[in-house]
Amino acid sequence: MRMPIEIISERNHVFRQRVELEGLEDLYADVPRAFGGEGSAPDPHDYFDIALGACKAITVQMYAKRKKWPLESISVKVKRDDSQEAKGLYKLDVELFFHGIEDPDQRARLEDISHRCPIQRLMTQATVEITTRTA
Repeated sequence: MRMPIEIISERNHVFRQRVELEGLEDLYADVPRAFGGEGSAPDPHDYFDIALGACKAITVQMYAKRKKWPLESISVKVKRDDSQEAKGLYKLDVELFFHGIEDPDQRARLEDISHRCPIQRLMTQATVEITTRTA
């Protein structure tokens, strides 16, 4: 089991949070100015979207490496439509850019593999149980 992630409110900052993960550099989260934050770091929704894009990129890179395909790099663009989030619909449009892969069959296979990344499965197929308690 991984060490817990710790979220710590930053002193003198309205909503800014420091995220500590053992052995890694700290990350930060904030909310946009429109919601009373400073807009100084990604907001929690950004991290949700980032998780999907990063997972797809890593999954594709691992597959291409294993197949010894000429993938030089991958760029992923994630566009969010949260206009209906209050109604239970959160849409993410993901665009993949494969650099170094010209073969249409390989490109199609890499797109298919991207749908199998663990974060997409977690977001679309898993039941997530959350327990919150006061320490």
